[in-house]
This record gives sequence, C-alpha cells and structure tokens, in this order.
Amino acid sequence: MTLLIIGLFITAALFSIPIAHSLVLASVTGLLIIDRVPVHLAVEQMLTQTQSFPLIAIPFFMMTGALMVSGKLGQSLVNLLTMMIGRVHGGPAQVGVLSSTIFGGVSGSAVADASAIGSMLIPWLKKLGYPAPFAAGTLAAAATIDILIPPSIPMIVYALVSGASIGALFVAGILPGLLMCGGFMLVCYIQGRRRNFPRDTTPFEWGAFMHQLMHAGPALAMPVLIIIFLRFGIATPTEVSVMSTLYALVVSGLVYRDLNLTKLKAAAVEAGISTGVVLLIIMASSVIGWIVTYEQLPAAFTLYAKETLQEPWLIILAMNLIMLATGMFIDLPAAVLLLTPMFVPLASAVGMDTIQLGIMMIVNLSIGLYHPPIGTTLFITSSIAKVRIGDVVMELIPFYAVAVTLLLGFAYLPWLTLR
Repeated sequence: MTLLIIGLFITAALFSIPIAHSLVLASVTGLLIIDRVPVHLAVEQMLTQTQSFPLIAIPFFMMTGALMVSGKLGQSLVNLLTMMIGRVHGGPAQVGVLSSTIFGGVSGSAVADASAIGSMLIPWLKKLGYPAPFAAGTLAAAATIDILIPPSIPMIVYALVSGASIGALFVAGILPGLLMCGGFMLVCYIQGRRRNFPRDTTPFEWGAFMHQLMHAGPALAMPVLIIIFLRFGIATPTEVSVMSTLYALVVSGLVYRDLNLTKLKAAAVEAGISTGVVLLIIMASSVIGWIVTYEQLPAAFTLYAKETLQEPWLIILAMNLIMLATGMFIDLPAAVLLLTPMFVPLASAVGMDTIQLGIMMIVNLSIGLYHPPIGTTLFITSSIAKVRIGDVVMELIPFYAVAVTLLLGFAYLPWLTLR
C-alpha cells in the first residue's frame, strides 16, 4: 500500500497539485483502493496531529517575524552591518549573509527571510555593481541559515514527529547556523576578492556606528533572550514564542514607532496564512506517516539497511543521499514529516542521537530550498533579481560545496550538534 500511495503522490505532484493536497489525495485514494483500513481513520489522524501544545509556538513565531522583519529594523540592521564589514572584499554580500543569520533569531522561516531580506538587499547589491545572479544566489543560500538559528519552524515540526526536545534542538542549531554563516561569508569574501566586487568606501565614523548599534540594539537582543530563556529552562518554547510576540509589539510600537493598525493587520494575516500552510502539510503528512507505521515499514527499512550496508558510516551516508534527493523535490516541512518516522529508528540503530539526526536532516533538506527544481528561496530571490534560474545556480556552486562539506561534519562529528 505504501508504494501505491507514493506513486499516487508523485503523479499528483507532477500535475502541479500543491504538496499538501497531493499528500491527502494520495493517502485517501490509496486507502480507498486497498480497502484494508477505514478511511475515517485517516481523517481522525489528521485532526489528532494538530492537537499538540508545541504547535502553538508556530503562529506566534510567525507573527514575531512579520512584525520585526519589516519596517525600520531592517534598514537599521543593514546600515549597522555595512559599517562593520562593508569595506572588506565581498563585504556588501556578507551583509546579506549576516542579516539572514540575525533575522534567523526572529522569524524562523527561510521563505520569510528570502522575501524580506531579498527585497531589501538585492536591489541595493545590484545598484552597487554586483552581478544580479550572484546577489540572488547569496540571498537564496543565506536565507536557509534562518531555520538553523532558533527559533526554527522546521525544528518544531521535527520535534513533533520524533519526540525530541524543541529546546534542545534550538540550542543544537546555534553552532551549525554560525558555521554555515561563516562558510557563506568566506565564499562572498573569496568571490569578492577574485572578481573585484565593489566595496563600501565611506569613511568609518564611531559616532554613526554607535548610533546605529543603539538603534538596532532592542531587536538584536531578541535572539539572545530566546537562547537564554531556553538554555536555562526559564520558559518552554511555546511560552518563549508568546513572549517574543509581545516583545516585538513593544519594540515596534514604542522603540521604532512604526507599528500601526495596517501593519498589525498585515502581520496577523501573513502569520495566519503561513501557519495554515504548515499545519495543512502536517495534517496531510500525518496520514502517510500513520500508514507507514501501520505497515511496520520503518522496522523493515532499518533491518534492510543494517543487513545490506552493515557499516554505520555507510548507513549515515545513505540517509544523507536520500534526504538530499528528497529535498530537491518535496518542500522541507513535508519532507521532514515523511522521513522522520523512517530515519529515527535507523539512526538509533547506528548510535546516532535524535538531536543530531534532526540537525543533519534540516541542514540536508534546506539545501533543496536553493536547489532546482523546487528551490523555494531560489525562485523567490531570482524573481526579485529578475534573472534566470540557471544563471543563479551557477553562482550557487561554491555555496553548495560549503553546505555539503559542513553537512558531512554534522553527520559524522556529534560534538558539532550535541552539547
């Protein structure tokens, strides 16, 4: 039955039916054809999957990002980072990478990051003289750092299925996120030096720098506060999400003074739509996940992998290859929900911690966000830059190399993710 459902899902996806709808159609049609399991159980499973307290964090983190990313904060942050690193080789492009890393502590969504930061920085980079494909590629890759730096929506989704601690995942994602940031900044530096990209020539002024630092301070403090609250057990991730929204309302309304009813309404609508998309994918994927478990496929898959590959390093490599292939064709939240039930038992069998598996999976699948044919952030930034996808992909080759190299480190060096 599982193979039939997978075939139906691929067929529906090829006809450009949205991923969530394709999952529902495939699972329900498969149940009707096989007629071994009552269809009403699929509906019950979909509804049951949404009755989870940690899921409340998703709309609040979405709301926080919508409030903080827009408005004066973004421009203030860009000005601050430009003063810091704009004079080095590839500095303006590195500003984009750092901006995505910092916004990662606010929104938790790579798509939101690509839209907000890309709309702000890609026209600026083009105006400075950077090739449009390079600007689009840099921001498409950098946006995925957002889902490693806490808060992270995919980490919440993974925790829902695997039973891992959301707080532990958030803390584990900090070092990988910073390493990814450093790797992408190195690519920008090398490319900037090799191709002689323009740099900021404005003289550095301490007074202006301190002014920008004080102006961006309240927003920069949010990621630090989130990490402190989670690391020391002051609040649960769900409680932190509510507090972050309240903090965003206070900062936007009283510090930056750019919060009005129009912006508040737009932020609420954006958060609601984004949350609805994630929840629909969760509900749709839960049916297939339940069917896979019902047919004891994870246990069979684990036994097959252990008997065939035998060596733990080969099994981990095979998992990575499967994730890479899946991430190129299925959106990240759906891929997490589909692969987690299969890989958690297998990871346990080879001695891999659930937290390490989660970071490895999210890093792996995030590469698909800026890789064709699906490439959500790739399409967003290419559209903003008004360039062809193929030209952007050529500029992304060094970023792919850095991402895969770091991915292998996260897969085989547990100390990079476990603390």
